[in-house]
Amino acid sequence: MSLETLGEHVSFGGKVGFYRHESTSTRTPMRLAVFTPPQARERPVPVLYYLAGLTCTEETFMMKAGAQRVAAELGLMLVAPDTSPRGIELPGDREHWDFGVAAGFYLDATCEPWAAHYRMATYVVHELPALIAGHFPADCTRAGIFGHSMGGHGALTLGLTHRDRYRSISAFAPIAAPMQCPWGVKAFTGYLGEDRAAWALHDATEIVRALGEAGRSPRILIDQGLADPFLERELKPQLFEAACDEAGYPLTLRRHAGYDHGYYFIATFVADHLRHHANALLQ
Repeated sequence: MSLETLGEHVSFGGKVGFYRHESTSTRTPMRLAVFTPPQARERPVPVLYYLAGLTCTEETFMMKAGAQRVAAELGLMLVAPDTSPRGIELPGDREHWDFGVAAGFYLDATCEPWAAHYRMATYVVHELPALIAGHFPADCTRAGIFGHSMGGHGALTLGLTHRDRYRSISAFAPIAAPMQCPWGVKAFTGYLGEDRAAWALHDATEIVRALGEAGRSPRILIDQGLADPFLERELKPQLFEAACDEAGYPLTLRRHAGYDHGYYFIATFVADHLRHHANALLQ
C-alpha cells in the first residue's frame, strides 16, 4: 500500500507529516496526518487515533490542538484521518455542512449513493491501522482512540464496538446520543435508511446499554464545556452518562463552566486526554 508524502515538519524532536493514499475502503484518495514522536527512532511506539468533527480535515487537530509537546514527552504516535471521502461528486454531498463531505460520521453507509464510498468505519478500524503499521514505527497492538464532536461520536462507537482493537477511549464534546439529536437523525437517515435498529449499532448510548459485564472496559474520559452552543440540542452527554450508570460502565465525565465547542477548549484539556491514554498504552 503506497503512501504519498505531502509535507513533513520537525516538531518537539519528532515529526508531523501529512500524507495521501488510495483507499480500498472508500475507493477514493484519503488524507491523514501523523505525529511521530522522537522515541520512535529507538522502538515502535503506541498509536493514538484522533477523529475530528464536522467540517474538519486531517489538518485540524495537528494545527490547533497543541498535542505534540505532550505526545513527544509520552512517546505516543498521533494519527488523524480526514473526516470523509473526497474527490468524488455524489448528489447532495455538498449541500449541507453536516452531511456528506467532511461529515462521514465514522460509519459504513448502507444506502445509495453513499454505500460505495462512505465506509469510514472500515477505513478507521481496519485499513488505517494496516497503513500505519506498514509505513511507520508503530506498535499497533497498543492503540487508543479519541475525538471531538462527530469524531467523539466515532471514538465512542468504534472504541466500544471494537474493544479488542482499542485499549483506551476518550472524547471532547461528543455527539453522545445521535439517535436523539438532529445531527444524528439526519446522518443516520441518509447513510443507513429508516431502520432504527441499524441506527442503534452506531449510537454510543445504545451500545453501552447493550454491553454485558464482560464489556465494562476500558474507562472512558469525556470533557464537555458548559458554554457549548450544541450541548442541549445535539450532544446530550447526560444520556450517555445515565446509560453508563445503568450498565455499570466506568465513565469520567467532566463538565467545565465557560468553555465552548472549539479548539481553545480542546487545547486546554488535551494533555489530560493524552495521559489518560498513556496510562493504558504504556503499561
